[in-house]
Amino acid sequence: MNRKTLVLPAVVGLLAPVLAACGASGDGSDGKAAIVVGTTDKFVASKDNPAPLDPAIGYEAGVWNVLRQTVQTLVHVPRGGGEPVPEAAESCTFTDTQNESYRCKLRSGLKFADGKALTAEDVKYSIDRVIRIDAANGPVALLDNIDTVETQGEREVVFHLRAPDATFPYKLATPVAGIVPRSRYAAKSARTGFQVNGSGPYTMKPEVEHNQIVKVHFTRNPHYKGDLKVRNEKVELDVFPDPTAMGKALDNQKIDMMARTMSPEQSQQMLVEPEDGIKLTEMPGLAIHFLGFNTNDPAVKKKAVRQAMAQVVDRGEIASKVYGTTAEPLYSLIPSGITAHANAFYNKYNEPSTTKAAAILNAAGVDTPVKLTLHYPTDRVGAGTAAEFGTLKKQFDDTGLFEISVEGSPWAKYRPAQLRGDYAVYGMGWFPDFPDPDNFTAPFLDRNNFLNSPYRSVRAQKTLIPQSRRETDRSASTEAFQQLQDIVADDVPVLPIWQGKQYVASREDLTGVEWAVNSSAELQLWELGDGRV
Repeated sequence: MNRKTLVLPAVVGLLAPVLAACGASGDGSDGKAAIVVGTTDKFVASKDNPAPLDPAIGYEAGVWNVLRQTVQTLVHVPRGGGEPVPEAAESCTFTDTQNESYRCKLRSGLKFADGKALTAEDVKYSIDRVIRIDAANGPVALLDNIDTVETQGEREVVFHLRAPDATFPYKLATPVAGIVPRSRYAAKSARTGFQVNGSGPYTMKPEVEHNQIVKVHFTRNPHYKGDLKVRNEKVELDVFPDPTAMGKALDNQKIDMMARTMSPEQSQQMLVEPEDGIKLTEMPGLAIHFLGFNTNDPAVKKKAVRQAMAQVVDRGEIASKVYGTTAEPLYSLIPSGITAHANAFYNKYNEPSTTKAAAILNAAGVDTPVKLTLHYPTDRVGAGTAAEFGTLKKQFDDTGLFEISVEGSPWAKYRPAQLRGDYAVYGMGWFPDFPDPDNFTAPFLDRNNFLNSPYRSVRAQKTLIPQSRRETDRSASTEAFQQLQDIVADDVPVLPIWQGKQYVASREDLTGVEWAVNSSAELQLWELGDGRV
């Protein structure tokens, strides 16, 4: 599978003074300024989620971006993409032809950031801990194919799987498989608060106000021993309430880079009106955005209602009018750029048509207008979400077949309500855990799916998903994935809307930007270098 990160840099800028050569400033006790990166991701501890940064609990793109800097995994996806390569491990390989037994040998002399030795027992403890805690909203489903974890001496660990899974190395490359010290993480309960300890490239110190992080200080871990090349000593991750505030911070030389997430208006402005001192880096994105359905809710329980919505939605209008150059229409759960992508929804529904939608509803005996509320998160997915849902409302209402209201809620309220099944129709975004078609299908269709959806396809779960995982050559699984995409287009448990592009704005002399955010929206802060004199 080709996962090369395409980077199209251009020297462009904000409507602001040219950045001075000194750039942004950070707190460097050794006299060296930290590289400062802005984000609009939120890190909030609440009654529903008191342990947002525990690898057994956290399952959001922003959370994983903190964990990737601080906890180490056995393998990692290399710079530019491709199959996972050893990280904390010295070597990893399947030891059988069925892809059911995976053996890793650790590098010698591994240590946690506090100087304590890291052994195979720590790896087993960390994996077993995630499975044992079994957090309802966490990433445990990525590990649910593990039968047992066996250690052989201090440096070897063997994973015995319940069923063949050629994607298992990719799963071990995610933060859910991060190695944590037993002294800091209880075996059966989550670690509350915001501190993270591990053996990754950085140590971290959070600044917290009102139960949420406002800044994270990353400092190079002197005990780190792995495959990553760390190109800086300090990085600060500054949290902003919205893209506008983050943009002003770049204007005022308070940050060196705008990472997640710039608004469509900001990137468009920077493309049209370039200035010296700032560059805009464009790269492909694998993030997808979609409508999800609680298929048990009476309002959308009939497949015909969901199919009619799929028949009238105009993705092109949403992409062009709301998101401009930052999005493109999406007609499948599997985005373009990923092996096995097919335009399944376009193949089934073609262009938007009120006539065809009316026929679908009439044949199923559905009275119109169908009254629905579309829910969306006000502080997740992106700055254009409110406009997107306003456009969706107009598209559905204009057919006369639907009567739509729209309601937004903050993520801390939104996500628990969505998981409980409170919403018949809701908007979500998905940032892949790893760049394989399995990660755009199984999380939606398999048991323990991340939406907690009541939708079930026996054929998907019992036949197609297991079949696709047997193939080490991922291109050989294309037929299974195409059938999965067709099932989704017919049953419409989710309705894909658009696929995002990524833009990152940074100081012109900041190096490594094109590698610091990959196509899966993963922050790799170790890639950043400071070209300031």
